[in-house]
Amino acid sequence: MSDCCEVETTSPHGLKRRILWLVLLINLIMFFVEGIAGLQAQSNALMADALDMLGDAAIYGFSLFVIQHDPIWRTRAGFAKAVIMSIFAVSILGAAIYRVFYNGVPIAATMGLIGGLALAANLLCAYLLLRFKDDDINMRSAWLCSRNDVLANLGVLAAAGGVAWTGSHWPDLLVGVVIAGLILQSSIGIFKDAQVEIEENSHS
Repeated sequence: MSDCCEVETTSPHGLKRRILWLVLLINLIMFFVEGIAGLQAQSNALMADALDMLGDAAIYGFSLFVIQHDPIWRTRAGFAKAVIMSIFAVSILGAAIYRVFYNGVPIAATMGLIGGLALAANLLCAYLLLRFKDDDINMRSAWLCSRNDVLANLGVLAAAGGVAWTGSHWPDLLVGVVIAGLILQSSIGIFKDAQVEIEENSHS
């Protein structure tokens, strides 16, 4: 057991692995919290953010799986991450379209409370991942997910204020669409980064 702990401590990826495990756990917890709250509050923005957290948890899992593999595998995993993010973005857009025809007004107080809690959690994750964002595409994609979560949480808080102010479900729907667009934009960026790295490796 002591040998195992020593290997983990001295491994160049040991700190990254521990941080990825921590942010993975935080994202899974917040997925359930936001998902349940989003259903109860009938909030598209909260549900979009919950799906974003679930997608990010999958991406952190990919990052953990390939962290000690050859760089080419970390690059290939970038393509898989981009696909996952795109799927969740399209799912969020679909939910927003459904909500257009479902005129229930979300509960602004619940949106504000859960959005604030998620913002605090994701600020912590973004801070933990910040120092590794330029190491490789594996850690960069993880940090981008965390950064997007912070922006999405700010959007949820803005949606909560908009719903409380207007008494309409439109601010909630618009924020859900913006979150989907942000996720899709990041997935395209990760895909392009992975493609560039693949081409550079093929020429080297």
